[in-house]
Amino acid sequence: MTMPPRLRKLALTLHVAVSVGWIGAVAAFLALALTRDAYPAMAAITQYVIVPLAVASLVTGLVQAVGTPWGLLRHYWVVVKLAFTAVATLVLLVQVGPITAVAHGSGGQAARLSLALHACGGLLVLVTSLVLSVFKPRGRLTRGPAREQAAPAPLPPP
Repeated sequence: MTMPPRLRKLALTLHVAVSVGWIGAVAAFLALALTRDAYPAMAAITQYVIVPLAVASLVTGLVQAVGTPWGLLRHYWVVVKLAFTAVATLVLLVQVGPITAVAHGSGGQAARLSLALHACGGLLVLVTSLVLSVFKPRGRLTRGPAREQAAPAPLPPP
């Protein structure tokens, strides 16, 4: 199922906007993690900005994959991007608790260092996904015209 060109461009614009927004929000989070006494702001940014952007990036990426000729399981780079985004979103959701705890004064220096390291790792994964989107390395998971057909040929009328 391929989307019409206007809808595809709208979906692509939305996907790029939320994905790049996610990168920027994580960069802001990292800057706050390196600053003393900014932990309540980090919790708010996580809850109200980073988590919604992560989920939106995952959903819009799936829409892009399913609704465009790239397909969800046709190219290695699409599958790798999906895996990176899914794992990054899951790690983020697991980290919401520790971020909230640090914002409320719990957790020591190790917890604060962990937040900065997770933000660095998240940025690395997100930028790698961005690079994959731009360069689209060769390599297909499916080959041949038979696998590219979405549906069998229609039956002749009776």
